[in-house]
Amino acid sequence: MNWLETVRTGLQAVRTHRLRSGLTVLGILIGIATVVLSVGLGEGASSTVKSQIAALGSNLLIVSPGSSTTAGTGVRGGLGSASTLTLEDASALQSKVAAPDIAAVAPTKTTSDVLTNGATTWTTSIVGTTASWAKVRARTLASGRFLADADNATAAAVTVLGPTTASELFGRADAVGQSVTINAIPFQVVGVLASAGSNSSSNLDDEAVVPMSTLTARLSSASSTDSVSTIYLAATSGSTISAAYQEAAALLDARHRITLPANADFSITAQDSLLSTASTVSRTLTVLLGGIAALSLLVGGIGVMNIMLVSVTERTREIGLRKALGATPRVIRRQFLVEASVLGLVGGLGGAGLGILGAIVLPHFISDAITISPSAVVGALVVAVAIGIVFGVYPAGRASRLAPIDALRSD
Repeated sequence: MNWLETVRTGLQAVRTHRLRSGLTVLGILIGIATVVLSVGLGEGASSTVKSQIAALGSNLLIVSPGSSTTAGTGVRGGLGSASTLTLEDASALQSKVAAPDIAAVAPTKTTSDVLTNGATTWTTSIVGTTASWAKVRARTLASGRFLADADNATAAAVTVLGPTTASELFGRADAVGQSVTINAIPFQVVGVLASAGSNSSSNLDDEAVVPMSTLTARLSSASSTDSVSTIYLAATSGSTISAAYQEAAALLDARHRITLPANADFSITAQDSLLSTASTVSRTLTVLLGGIAALSLLVGGIGVMNIMLVSVTERTREIGLRKALGATPRVIRRQFLVEASVLGLVGGLGGAGLGILGAIVLPHFISDAITISPSAVVGALVVAVAIGIVFGVYPAGRASRLAPIDALRSD
């Protein structure tokens, strides 16, 4: 019996018991679909986190102030609650002598206020910063221009709006050249940022960027005009992030007279550390879901073995007749392995199809993205066939060892 005849006979044997074969295939199908979806969820989550981190800026370092302590009560606030960073700190970090691996510095101060355009109002975050903010944060413009050094020098009443803010205030009309009122002061809209999506804490498309000097002089009620809430640093390249981190830490330690790192009144967060943490979480999630899928595949494999053992028992006389007519144990073994492989392949194809369908449909009902991984689909198919073969070895070996005379005598 050649391979073509063996495959034809195997397919016929599977079709003969459609219901039984279908129930056996179902276990493998569920397992393979779970594998495809679990890998897709893991890769989708990783891709989403990477895009959110990339939206923060290229080669980014974030310097935040330390925690504050309430006088009299001793109650400490969280990191970022103190006013320990200043414009002078930001200016010092721009030194190419003390920090040659820092390409650009963008201090920011943030408040919240109501923007008004005629009868339309919208409350959003007001970000006071410098002309280098767009470069450091890797933000581009959809229209108009960004803030210039001259705007900060003159405390100009100009603003660059996020796309969501512009849409809420002006609808589909072009916001550039229009005027909005902030704290009873008219501001000219000189640009609209391109969409950057959201990160874990805020909507990056819903903000109004103004010159730092303008925010300090006209919009902020803080008593300290020199303090900043965050200093964003851009390293010269991805390979110099570590060096830029060390330079920034050393310079700020010296300026703030910090002798022990534990006493630092600021913190520096590197983009790669955020990415590493997020990737670890995504990888753990994928492994967990993969373990569940592996258990499902194990159950499916046991189902294949069970049905093949039943098939051997039912076809004992057929096996004896084949052997009496000259079929070798190798041919008999191959026959049952092909049948087991067919069950695995059908389950794999059905599971891959269900997994791909789920990856397309589920994102419409859940907030998580699911990435269809071609390598995961192909790997799942290979695993499905391998399960059929592995769990079919024992039944096939048992069939090949049957003595012809004993097989023909069986009822």
